[in-house]
Amino acid sequence: MSLIYNIGLLVGIQPEGVLRVDGPAQGRTGVLENAWLRIEDGRIAGFGEMERCPIGVGHDNVIPGHDDPSVIPGSDRESLDAQGGMLMPGFCDSHTHVVYAGSRDGEFLDKINGLSYEEIAARGGGILNSADLLHRTSEEELYRQSMARVQEMMDKGTVALEIKSGYGLNKADELKMLRVIRRIRETVPAAVKSTFLGAHAVGRGYTHEAYVQAVIDMLPEAEKWADFVDVFCDEGFFTVQDTERILRATSLTPKIHANELAVSGGVQVGVRMGALSVDHLERTTDAEISALKGSQTMPTMLPGSSFFLGLPYGRAKDFLKAGLGVALASDYNPGSSPCGDMRFVMAQGCIKMRLTPVEAFNAVSLNSAYAMGLSKEYGSITVGKRAALILTKPGWDLTKLAYQYQTPFIRQIFL
Repeated sequence: MSLIYNIGLLVGIQPEGVLRVDGPAQGRTGVLENAWLRIEDGRIAGFGEMERCPIGVGHDNVIPGHDDPSVIPGSDRESLDAQGGMLMPGFCDSHTHVVYAGSRDGEFLDKINGLSYEEIAARGGGILNSADLLHRTSEEELYRQSMARVQEMMDKGTVALEIKSGYGLNKADELKMLRVIRRIRETVPAAVKSTFLGAHAVGRGYTHEAYVQAVIDMLPEAEKWADFVDVFCDEGFFTVQDTERILRATSLTPKIHANELAVSGGVQVGVRMGALSVDHLERTTDAEISALKGSQTMPTMLPGSSFFLGLPYGRAKDFLKAGLGVALASDYNPGSSPCGDMRFVMAQGCIKMRLTPVEAFNAVSLNSAYAMGLSKEYGSITVGKRAALILTKPGWDLTKLAYQYQTPFIRQIFL
C-alpha cells in the first residue's frame, strides 16, 4: 500500500463508469484541495480530504498530517508527502508514430525553404523516405531507437500511448514494425496499443490499386499483432473507397487519419465503419461535425502537426459547442510532428485552439484514453483505475501547467 498525502490539488476526479466527456462536460473536472490518495496493487484504492486521511488499510483512524508513526516509509505502508503539489492522471497519447528509423531533418530544411508537405512527398520524400530508412535498419536497432523515444515520452508524463506501423509499406517491414511495438509493450510500464497502418502511403514499386490489395493481403498476419487498423484517408493518399474496402477486409477496430490535407470524407467513412477515433481534422466543415453527432467515434486533433507544418488548427471549440468531445494527441513522427510532449500539446490546445485549461486537460487524459480503448483503466482519478499519475512540484494547477508550458513541473511519476 502507498499513501500520498498533503496533496495541494487532486485533479481529474471522475465517477466510476465515465469513459469520456463531451460538450459542456469537457469543461469540468472533479477537484479536491488538501487531499490524500491511496494506492494498492498499482490501482487507486481511495482518496479524500486530509482531515479524513487514513492511517492504513483496514483502519478508520484519522491522522492530522504527515507525522503519524504508523505510516512508515519503506514498509508495506509506504507514504509520500506531496508537499502541496498537484496530483493528476498521467497524459494519454492516442496517436503516435514513434517506431521509425533515423531522422528526416533534411526535409526540415526543405520546409524552411518553402516546400509543402505534399511537394516533399511528391519528390519521393516524406513517408517513403522513412520507409527506405526503416528497410535498411535492423529490427534490434529499430527497437533501440524507438525505445529511446518512448522513454522520453514517459519522462514527460505519458502513461499510455498508441503506436502505429506505416513506415514499412511492404509485408515484411510492416510486420517488423508491429513486432517492435509488441516488444515495447512488453518492456515498458506504460500502456501501449498497436495500430496497423499499412495504408500510410503507396509503397515503392506498386501501382495504387496493387498496393491497396497488398494491404488487404497483409491483414490476416497483421491482425495477430495489432489492436487497431488505420488508413490515411486524405488527398493524394487513399480514397474513401480504398478506406472502406480495407476496413471491410478486417475485424480490427478502425482509427482513421482524416482531413489533414483536405476535406477528404475520412470522417464520414470512419463514423460509418465504427471507428474508435478519427484523427487530424485540421480541415473540417460543419458536415463533419454533423456526421460525428450521436456516434461513438472520438474526434482527435493533432496540434503538433499544425504547429510544425503551418496547417490550420482544428475547430475544437466548434466541436464542443455542438456537444461533441475532443481528444488531443501528439502525432509524434519524424516528418510532421517530431515531439511527444503532451504538456506542450495541452498548451497548444489552450493557446491556439482556445480550449480552457480544463477542456485541454480532459482532451489529453480521459478523452485520449478513450480514443485508444483505455479509459476504463486510465485517464482520470477514479477508484479502481490504474494509479498512472503525475505529482507536480508545489504550487501548480491546470492553468499554470498550460501557461508556463516549458517550466519543469514534474516531481514524480507513478507508473
